[in-house]
Amino acid sequence: MLFLLLCGAPSFAQPAVQQGGSKPGEPNADVEALITILENDQARHRLIDKLRAAAAEGRQPAAEAAPETTIAQEVAAYTRDAAESASGLIKTIAALVERIAGVFSGGVSIDVQSLWNAVRNSALVVVLTFAVYLALRLAFGRFQRAFANAATRGGRFERFGFIGLSALADALTVLAAWAIGSVSSLSAFVIDQAGQAEMNRALFLNAFLVIEFIKVLARTLLAPRWPALRIWTLSDTTAAYWYFWLSRFVSVVGYTTFFLAPIVAINVSEDAAQVVRVVVMFAALVLALIIILQNRDQVRRLLLRRSETRRTDILGRFLASLARLWHVVAIGYLVLVFVLWLAAPAMALPFVLAATVQSIVAVAIGVLLTGVIARVAGAGINLPAEVSERLPLLERRLNAFVPNVLRMVRILVAAVVLLVIAQFWRAADVVGWLSSEVGQRFAVSIVSAILIMLVGGLIYLAVQSWVEYRLNPNYGHVPSPRERTLLSLFRNAFVVALGVLIVMLVLSEFGVNIGPLLAGAGVVGLAVGFGAQKLVQDIITGAFIQFENAMNEGDVVTAGGVTGTVERLTIRSVSLRTLDGAYHLIPFSSVDAVTNFMKNFSYHVASIGVDYEASIPEVKQAMHDAFDKLKEAGFAGDIIGGLEMHGVTEFADSAILVRARIKTKPGKHFALGRAYNEIIKEVFDERGIEIPFPHVTFYMGGEDKAGKSPPPRIKRQRPGPTTGKPKRGAATNAASAKSPKRQRKTSVTQDGPPDEGRDAPDQTEVS
Repeated sequence: MLFLLLCGAPSFAQPAVQQGGSKPGEPNADVEALITILENDQARHRLIDKLRAAAAEGRQPAAEAAPETTIAQEVAAYTRDAAESASGLIKTIAALVERIAGVFSGGVSIDVQSLWNAVRNSALVVVLTFAVYLALRLAFGRFQRAFANAATRGGRFERFGFIGLSALADALTVLAAWAIGSVSSLSAFVIDQAGQAEMNRALFLNAFLVIEFIKVLARTLLAPRWPALRIWTLSDTTAAYWYFWLSRFVSVVGYTTFFLAPIVAINVSEDAAQVVRVVVMFAALVLALIIILQNRDQVRRLLLRRSETRRTDILGRFLASLARLWHVVAIGYLVLVFVLWLAAPAMALPFVLAATVQSIVAVAIGVLLTGVIARVAGAGINLPAEVSERLPLLERRLNAFVPNVLRMVRILVAAVVLLVIAQFWRAADVVGWLSSEVGQRFAVSIVSAILIMLVGGLIYLAVQSWVEYRLNPNYGHVPSPRERTLLSLFRNAFVVALGVLIVMLVLSEFGVNIGPLLAGAGVVGLAVGFGAQKLVQDIITGAFIQFENAMNEGDVVTAGGVTGTVERLTIRSVSLRTLDGAYHLIPFSSVDAVTNFMKNFSYHVASIGVDYEASIPEVKQAMHDAFDKLKEAGFAGDIIGGLEMHGVTEFADSAILVRARIKTKPGKHFALGRAYNEIIKEVFDERGIEIPFPHVTFYMGGEDKAGKSPPPRIKRQRPGPTTGKPKRGAATNAASAKSPKRQRKTSVTQDGPPDEGRDAPDQTEVS
């Protein structure tokens, strides 16, 4: 009923417009007064003076700087305009209801013939267009079934091809129906003399074309009837549900905006058209809120599943937070759009729609960049085998460095997207702020700080890789122990210095005066130096030990009363591993002297004790032969020079000491000495050379000519009391038994660690 009345509105709308205006042919009084003033010179000059004064008064407020409005003031202004618009809508609705009531009561006359012509001519085009469209849709259904069957049998690319053909055929049905409706609207049967019905039909045809093309796009994306032609993986129920609500929503809002509201505005008034728009938009808002509440749990579960796959990503955390509040955000957004549109339909709605589309595009670009960055970070970096062999730790460092850089890039992308969205919605004037001096300085500081940290990271990787390459024994020259020690200390010191330098440069880029920081650091260092004198002593002593090259990693040293292998050297302490596997951490302040067993070269001192009856030349020859066998056993590369024979060095209690010395490479004397002792034992056994040990010989009455002693005479004593003074012979024999006449003198020296899998018995020097 309302649609029919609105289509025939010219029959009663035109008289209402003429009541307030002047009759045709009657001159306007304001125009006559203006003509009179312009004809009189004095009146004309007075009018010009008044106009100039008014212009000067109008320029004075403009000269003053207008105060900037805040977001709260803008929201208050929009709220006030919305209230005024709502009040005006209520008045317009009341006037419209009164007019409709007047039509039914007879108070307002209606030209029935004009109403019938408008309704007939518009309704015929509408019915004919939809009838042709439905017939074409039925015919198109057979082609769509064939496309679906072919897409089911084909591959992925063929499937997308059939989806495109189906969408093209669907669009052609819309174009065909629109063309037939356009031809019918131009026929002589439907053209009236006033031409108003032709405008109504043109509005309908344009609305039909736009709305049905939107539905074609929805059918292409969702394909509610044909799963084989569906782009995304959706269930039939979900696809049918969303297409049902989307098509109804587009139809209601589209035909109201592009067809019904313009007809009401042309035939009745703009206020009446606004009433229609508000009613339909409110219904659409309620419909959208119902859809949001129906799908609240389903969308939350979908967002949570997506966030679980990207827990460590910024997007994953954002999706997890959005899953709990997405419906509140959506409802608030729709209500905000409705209120803004209600307050200023001509300005607010285009602004909101443009800002929404721009925000969606910005978020999509940000998500795309974040996804690409996450894929690159997840793939990792694989270096060639040759590079990995030269720099074994470089790939691991890069895989630890690159994700951190990409994480910073993702944070930067998220920040830029938020700033762009704030600019689109005018929540903040980001562009204006960046155009100012402060904004430019801040942006330059941010970029400079990022570049400083990036360059610092690259320098760190380069230095670490260079040190690693120098310490790699497989390439270049084999690093010496001193080189290993100094490079390790240099690496640690460089990391500390580089970190401090990067922090200082970043702070200086943000305008922080680092001069007081450096002075304060000096004062704090002085205070710490007084309070930690032991630590300062450790550092100073360690520095001098390193400068003098007293020890290096891998050396066997004695420091602080502990003998062991140097495992780690810092500027403050040395770590020793003793022969029994104990780990000792010794600060340099407790090191009075350093004994290094592996400096430049080493000596194995062989001090062998032989029997007094042995031939010394035979012993020396045996030691030379053992030395030759030692070289044949694989130790020739560790020996420097020949065997240094010192000869007899001491007449001990039970042995003659014969000493020789073997010069070896640094640290090789431990294993070489053990092997030489084994060979000496074998050679002496073969040649009958005795290595004496403590023993006691009894001589009873001398020896006969054959050199034999007579058997001892044992005198049996009578039994007597257990107490009393022991006899002298017994005491003497007991003393002789307890204290042997001759005893071998031994001394134990420090032995080194096992070398190349050989055993590590304690070395015993016989003297």
